[in-house]
Amino acid sequence: MHTIGTPLMWVAFTILVLVALAVDLLMMRSKGPHKVETREALLWSAGWIVLALIFNAGLWWYLHDKIGPDEAKHVALQFFTGYLVEKALAVDNIFVFLMLFGYFAVPPIQQQRVLIYGIIGAIVLRAILIFVGAALIQQFHWVLYIFGAFLVFTGVKMLWSAGEEPDIGSNPLLNWIRKRFPITSDYHGTRFTIRENGTRWFTPLFVVVVMIGITDVIFAVDSIPAIFAITDDPFIVLTSNVFAVLGLRALFFLLAGMADKFHLLVYGLATVLIFIGAKMLIADVWHIPIGAALGVVALAIGISMVASVLIPPKGGENNT
Repeated sequence: MHTIGTPLMWVAFTILVLVALAVDLLMMRSKGPHKVETREALLWSAGWIVLALIFNAGLWWYLHDKIGPDEAKHVALQFFTGYLVEKALAVDNIFVFLMLFGYFAVPPIQQQRVLIYGIIGAIVLRAILIFVGAALIQQFHWVLYIFGAFLVFTGVKMLWSAGEEPDIGSNPLLNWIRKRFPITSDYHGTRFTIRENGTRWFTPLFVVVVMIGITDVIFAVDSIPAIFAITDDPFIVLTSNVFAVLGLRALFFLLAGMADKFHLLVYGLATVLIFIGAKMLIADVWHIPIGAALGVVALAIGISMVASVLIPPKGGENNT
């Protein structure tokens, strides 16, 4: 499959991600289980964004002399657009994570541990999905039309169900786990399993980690086709995805207290999915420039966030 990624670039990216994750884990372990405050979340979130921008600048610099300044600029813009799309769609994950933590009553001091392990699992599963998707597109160009139609359908469905909270208790995956694994009723610190009377029991913390990892992959089924509308280069698709997911833990704690303030964000995310799906469907007839696509995505997200602040939610405290 065609890609700008050389063996050296793949190795450099892998080392960078492993080092970043190691630093994240070491920092988390050194501080011990604790409730993440807004200031800490803001600093970490800014750090992940800066790391992604540095990687993008390094990518442009490395490609500048190898493929020419214009093409290097185009690739860098593809990465940034893909990163923005994935980052925006990842916000939807956060709302589901909030409901999972509420449903399982995850103690605040354990939430970051759950997120980091869930995110590591999600990165591995996303990488598999991306390479499978890239291989399919390489062999069967018409798969792009399926991806596009799926994104439009998902966006319309998101608009239709906006405002409805999913019933986590009836989730098929959760019910499957409960039927096949012995689950304790209480948390046991940071442990995922315990042994009692010769039987291995799984704690609710283990269930939440599994649910977060699988939930992220389910959302990836929407977001990964979205970035294939921007580029079919697996290196750009994977790197932009991974950098967006790496900052998800910090972004969660940053937005956790503000989730209700952005009640209209779902409409912006749905618009992004519909637009990108349509872009993919008409790609062979009319090519929408990357810069224009970036503008539409930023505008849709920005308008929905501003509207959330200006328009109070129905039945909210502003209406009392």
